[in-house]
Amino acid sequence: MASDFSRRDFLATGGAVVAGVFVPDWAAAFQPGTSDNARRTEVTDAALAHAAKIGASYADIRINRYRRESITTREQQVQNVSRSTSYGFGVRVLVNGAWGFAASNLVEPAAARTAAEQAVAIAKANAILATRKITLAHADRTVTTWTSAFKKDPFEVPLETKIAFLLKLNQTALVPGVSFVTSQILFADEQKYFASSEGSRITQRLIRTYPQFQTTATDRASGDFQTRPVVDRAKLMGYEYVEEYPWLADAEKAGHEVVEKLRAKPVFAGRYDIVVDPSQLFLAIHESVGHSTELDRALGYEANSAGTSFLKPTDAGTLRFGSNIVNIVGDRTQPGGLATTGYDDEGVKADRWHIVRDGIFVDWQTTRELAPQIGQTKSHGCLHCDSWASVPFPRMPNVSLQPAEKQVSLDDLFADIKRGLYVVGRGVSSIDQQRYNFQFGGGVIREIRDGKLGAMVKDAAYQSRTPDFWASCDGIGGPSLYQLWGTAADGKGEPGQTNHVSHGCPPARFRNITVLNTASA
Repeated sequence: MASDFSRRDFLATGGAVVAGVFVPDWAAAFQPGTSDNARRTEVTDAALAHAAKIGASYADIRINRYRRESITTREQQVQNVSRSTSYGFGVRVLVNGAWGFAASNLVEPAAARTAAEQAVAIAKANAILATRKITLAHADRTVTTWTSAFKKDPFEVPLETKIAFLLKLNQTALVPGVSFVTSQILFADEQKYFASSEGSRITQRLIRTYPQFQTTATDRASGDFQTRPVVDRAKLMGYEYVEEYPWLADAEKAGHEVVEKLRAKPVFAGRYDIVVDPSQLFLAIHESVGHSTELDRALGYEANSAGTSFLKPTDAGTLRFGSNIVNIVGDRTQPGGLATTGYDDEGVKADRWHIVRDGIFVDWQTTRELAPQIGQTKSHGCLHCDSWASVPFPRMPNVSLQPAEKQVSLDDLFADIKRGLYVVGRGVSSIDQQRYNFQFGGGVIREIRDGKLGAMVKDAAYQSRTPDFWASCDGIGGPSLYQLWGTAADGKGEPGQTNHVSHGCPPARFRNITVLNTASA
């Protein structure tokens, strides 16, 4: 998008704060032949050799560089601009069947040897208290480079251009009746290097782009207000995502929707057939399927923080998770997916596999440590950490509901519904610690009467239990309706870490679902 927005205009908007500095040699940092590359090799050799010398049976090192930018606006004012960089390494070792980890922001050989000593000492202490010895599934020795697909590096786009995009989006969303609009755009650039004592040497770069906005309409006489957030559309793409996707059309639509929502009647609580749009169904997939099929949860490793799972380690291959048309895959290869990568953070090649096949729960999300605990010899590549200073641990891949083989339209899903609701977008939601009982609201919810889409309602949320919900699914949209949604802030762990993860799906139909009126509940 072309821009005539000047630096003087930017400063005149007020409220902007710019923090952090860019690394001058960012583009060349991980290129062969550079001084940074040579230093990285020295640090790697120092860490791995010293770890082996003092007792580690296995060791790996991650040398990572991160760059992030965030711009926030409201109506025609810039509220904040922030930039940050981070560079350092983490060393992980296995001694006497126990893990140890240490990290440093001094990327130099002496610091690498010190970190290796700290990690080995921690592993030896952990081994004394360990109730089992860790064994690792096989991983191929890999030497390669992988870069996510992007056309335009967002960090090379002028700040004025990005601000102009957000202010134009806000202006478009301010249709008559809209009171407020806020918008934000986030960019992340990760350059990651992994090396192991088994001989792998993997260099990767990942670029993510995340525009989001929210419209608000108010009724000052009654004191009521309604919001329409348009979020969770982050992609593993460059700035071309801003330029090629019709954001302004979405903004204008969201403006009209929030005005209509302010006038909408409250929903009547009861039982409904519901059709859930990908913009909301992705969240149901994330919470009820993605988190419940993390093997570390089922084994109790996250019980003190993120919770456990209603699934047991022995359920794979036997438990009925949904109706026979429900097929859900874990996928770290999906184009544009936020959890897509070439290799995970222990050098395992990205994988795609069925989690639910024909309604039966068939497989878990695994790492090299977790796979042997359920008799598997290969990891699905789900190890991840959000920083060079963070301990890597199991994280969710892209988890997606597969479309129907034939072309099933939205009208087909509505066709025989006498009394139902169409749920679009994110609303207030909750789920228990076992990922079993839940309720999910929507951003925009409309009635379905005799197969036709009708008036908007508000204050609605659908409620169910995970296996009951997916068992009630009797209609799934076709391939042309498939969409990829995702979140850039999936929290887990203690200390907490955030993960980027996407979920693809078409709209789907669920029968006889409890719907609550959240204003009266």
